[in-house]
Amino acid sequence: MGIVVKQSIKNTIVTYIGFAVGAINVLFLYTKFMEPKYYGLITIILSTANILMPLMAFGVHNTIVKFYSSFKTRHSQNGFLNLMLLLPLVIITPLTVLCFINFETVSNFLAKENIIVKQYTWYIFIAGIVFAYFEVFYAWSKVQLHSVFGNFMKEVFHRVCITGLLIGLYFKLLTVETLIVAIIIVYAVRMLIMMFYAFCLRPPTFKLIKLNTIKPILKYTLLIIIAGSVANVILEIDKFMIGQYVKIENVAYYGVAIYIASVIGVPYRSMHQITHPLTAKLLNDNDKIGLKDLYQKSSLSLLIVSGFIFLIIMLNINQLYHLIPKEYTGGVMVVFTIGLVKLFDNVLGNNNSILFNSDYYRMVLFLGVVLAICTIILNAIFIPKFGINGAAYATCIAIFLYNIIKITFVYFKFKMIPFTFNTLKALLLITMCLLGFYFWEFQFHPIVNIALKSLLVSLLYGLIVYRFNFSEDISNLINSMISRLK
Repeated sequence: MGIVVKQSIKNTIVTYIGFAVGAINVLFLYTKFMEPKYYGLITIILSTANILMPLMAFGVHNTIVKFYSSFKTRHSQNGFLNLMLLLPLVIITPLTVLCFINFETVSNFLAKENIIVKQYTWYIFIAGIVFAYFEVFYAWSKVQLHSVFGNFMKEVFHRVCITGLLIGLYFKLLTVETLIVAIIIVYAVRMLIMMFYAFCLRPPTFKLIKLNTIKPILKYTLLIIIAGSVANVILEIDKFMIGQYVKIENVAYYGVAIYIASVIGVPYRSMHQITHPLTAKLLNDNDKIGLKDLYQKSSLSLLIVSGFIFLIIMLNINQLYHLIPKEYTGGVMVVFTIGLVKLFDNVLGNNNSILFNSDYYRMVLFLGVVLAICTIILNAIFIPKFGINGAAYATCIAIFLYNIIKITFVYFKFKMIPFTFNTLKALLLITMCLLGFYFWEFQFHPIVNIALKSLLVSLLYGLIVYRFNFSEDISNLINSMISRLK
């Protein structure tokens, strides 16, 4: 377990660094150095490519992780990895041909509302392929128990490069058109570096080797394509559909708001690395008491931590928008709506781990497909009426329903819920702080205002959580920190 814990800590640190660099790009450099329509164009290119990625990868990046350890000989492992390298081409090759033959139809569909997208259709397709093979090579290195470098490439490398490109744009070393090309090149270079690293860890043999277990591999791969596609549709479809119904500048405004709100989801991503294997072990050991305890503790801890981040964001959102161009201020309602969604996701604790590691994972897949369809329908209804706020409403409604179904499903199958009396106390504290501080503004520079209000909220929130022992785990962590300081 030593290597797992060590790499989990390193990966968490790397993720936060990448998120910080991304925040600088999204909130300040893109908004200051680029017209909203071009920022919206870049967002559409990358979001659409991410929607295509699971299909382009043919689910291989997940299949490698699941099946690699089941092959015990080096010969069989080589055969398996060779198959994984070739499988994406089964999808990529015919899609390339179809896109080439039907280019006008595809490009006109993508440019339905914004004609500027049409000339960048191939960029979307190329980016989708690059993203797919990056994930394949990242998975290749993960099964060799080397994940930190890949996580650095996934979270930090391209963001730092884009920072440099945006600075180059500011000093007129690049035009907007060459910047877009350069961003695609950065992702391609990232993929090639990842390939080189993966092949250094485990060189491919490029020999055709027969596998006896190909049927379950292909079955799983096909299922995981659907699961991955559903997940990416839910994450990215709103940005794509905004570009289909309203002016492309709105994609930029929405993208900034979404990035701000996504900070609330970071604690879940970090804790998931720890709770996922623990949940699997508890299920395998049939430890129902331990599973219920982990379910409730993870839910409460995530609610308290993500609730604090939610407060810091919402109580300072107006001041934060003073620091970026005025046209982006229409995203305040998006931040609040998606912030609530992220908060609800955290309240679920390790609910997803319970479902995916149990015998009911196919039900989760079915529910995910239903959610993706609902999200598309709701976006098509709300975006024309409410613009970017409509996209946020659609996402909020779909995910709230999805989460309620998952909580209900776990309750009926496992006879447990994530909520305790302390959950109610935490929600009450979050609501009181939000109502008590939202309308209170200092008359200083926005940065000073953000710092002062954040300090006051942190002290009040932290003292109440600690004094009334909302969470035993968080109280123990604070006690440990106090002991170290002493």
